[in-house]
Amino acid sequence: MLTPSSVVANLRRARNNHFVINGSDGLAYRLAEQLTTRYGVDVVVLMTADQRRDARDFGELPRVRVVVVERVDERALVKADVATAIGLALTVQDDVGNIHVALQARDLVPGLRLVVRMYNSHLGRGIEELLGNARVLSDAEIASPALVALALDEVNAVPLPVGGRTLVVARRTDVAPDDVVCGLVDTTTGGTAPDLLPADPGRADLVLAEARVSSGVADSVADTVNTVARTVRRNARRWRLPAVVDTAKTLISRQFRIAVVVVLLILVGAGFAFARTRPEVASFWDGVYVTLVNALGGPQLEADIPGWQQVLQLLVALAGLALVPLITAMVVEGAVNARLAVAQGRLRLPEEGHVVLVGLGNVGTRVLRLLYDRDVPLVAIDVKEEARGVPLARELGVPLIIGDASRESTLRSAHVQNCRALMTLASNDVINLEAALHGRNLQPKLRVLVRLFDGDLAARVRKTFSIRFTRSVSYLAAPAFAEALMEREVIGTISVERRVLLVAEVVVGTGSVLAGQRVAVADTAGAVRVIALAEFGEPRPLWRPAPNRVLQARDRITVVASRDGLSRLMRQAAGNGADDDADPVEQGADASAP
Repeated sequence: MLTPSSVVANLRRARNNHFVINGSDGLAYRLAEQLTTRYGVDVVVLMTADQRRDARDFGELPRVRVVVVERVDERALVKADVATAIGLALTVQDDVGNIHVALQARDLVPGLRLVVRMYNSHLGRGIEELLGNARVLSDAEIASPALVALALDEVNAVPLPVGGRTLVVARRTDVAPDDVVCGLVDTTTGGTAPDLLPADPGRADLVLAEARVSSGVADSVADTVNTVARTVRRNARRWRLPAVVDTAKTLISRQFRIAVVVVLLILVGAGFAFARTRPEVASFWDGVYVTLVNALGGPQLEADIPGWQQVLQLLVALAGLALVPLITAMVVEGAVNARLAVAQGRLRLPEEGHVVLVGLGNVGTRVLRLLYDRDVPLVAIDVKEEARGVPLARELGVPLIIGDASRESTLRSAHVQNCRALMTLASNDVINLEAALHGRNLQPKLRVLVRLFDGDLAARVRKTFSIRFTRSVSYLAAPAFAEALMEREVIGTISVERRVLLVAEVVVGTGSVLAGQRVAVADTAGAVRVIALAEFGEPRPLWRPAPNRVLQARDRITVVASRDGLSRLMRQAAGNGADDDADPVEQGADASAP
């Protein structure tokens, strides 16, 4: 009887030019798209029958073969030809399941390159060391800093530790000239797209700079945070009538409010009638007094008054009978709802200058933590009590609303009409778009960030509804997963509009095209910018190396590059005499052939 191990042994041969992806969601789709269209390699997508029902249409991608199985195990991996694959990417949103499949794949093919998607970053770092030749990534962790920076209208997403320094993306005017490492983007071109890595670095208004304690960037961020905090505290001390009205609407149901208003209108109308028709009632206030006495103390027997006044007096008495139980019921309902609101944080809702976050899934939870760590006031909304970020929001004391964000009333309760920004990060494009449109109706100039997977829909939304900021988490994260599969040392990603720059480290191979060449050969306008050079044997890198400095074999260069630029640089840096036109995937296959 053949076992999966024996089948693998029989199939052991030179590796093919293909990768295996286990998954069916947006990240798996974007990753397959990256590998097939950008790198020209074949992809086998492995998924279960249940996943297939809700999966993206992988059939529209070239060079993709879909394998559907009942469950993903060793036999399924063999069916997907994992024994001859260059690498395996596990992109299902199931940390434990991905670890299980990774261990099975490691038993089948000990040297296989593994890229594992995990939400738990702390667990992921330990798994990397145990698996060997593996990289654990979190799409939420990769994308959330860029989403936060976009929502807050900032250019600095997250600090990047590079060569013992901490680098940030900042505006050139916010940093000292000596702290600038390289120019990144010229956003003043006036065209449809920014100029990435311009030939003249001085033209770039967005730069990569070293973050110092006394730098303008740090001071600017601190001042912004402190200003927001002071504003929130000042507004919280104000006792304003609109806030009281909004709180009453939250705690008391609409039916009770209508009933009480009707009763009060009857009493006010009766008081006005008594003031106009009875000679002993001298003023409107006297009329109201007579009305309240009749309502609360019972009708006074007056046989000599006209019949319509007797009817009005009885109506006032009935209104008085209804008023007391209505007020009692309102007090009880308000007290119960107040206790629930305190437990859920709804009584601590900021009134203005806050961020409204819709969706507390993997990405929303990361964004919640980032905003909270920066002391940015926020309100979180999710339709499900069981969402991943709900316990965290309650633990941190973040105001939380359990409700449908696609309804305008839910957004009103979060004070979207006065908020700083609205982030719709649910996993459903329709809900995100509905929430964004309702938010824009409540505040026409609201800064809205919409998470959309469909690129065509995102382009049409930007054009038709004037919602500039639409992002796809899978689009932001897929390049890092692809580069990890290609075994490239990507330190971090920088999101610019809908394009991505990569910060990576490249080793100059022995006999490569770059060996013996000047730094200027690797440095290419619009594609690659060399920011540091660590010569072989030197522990510390040389920052901003001179263009005429000569590269030697086994030197390490740190670059900021586009994806195409990094691919070309990797081909130039490949050793063993590989030429500039060689395919890096084919080189990896040749090097790993038994």
